[in-house]
Amino acid sequence: MKPKIHPKYVQCKVTCACGASFETRSTVEKMHVDICSQCHPFYTGKQKFVDTAGRVERFQRKFGGSYFGKKGKDEAGKAEASA
Repeated sequence: MKPKIHPKYVQCKVTCACGASFETRSTVEKMHVDICSQCHPFYTGKQKFVDTAGRVERFQRKFGGSYFGKKGKDEAGKAEASA
């Protein structure tokens, strides 16, 4: 490595929006993240909509808000009858 051209590699404290924190190494001393391995749906196994820009709410308003809900018996029967 050439001297005096690389940033310093220091201990970094990472803090998540869920409250979890851990230490790693980086070129910055503190880092704030929106999602981490303790709250990410892939690692937790729970379905959770990560929405930072309001896109889920906008989608639900546009398409009636029932897109993510489960179909009832009446709706499922109508879907089968029309197919």
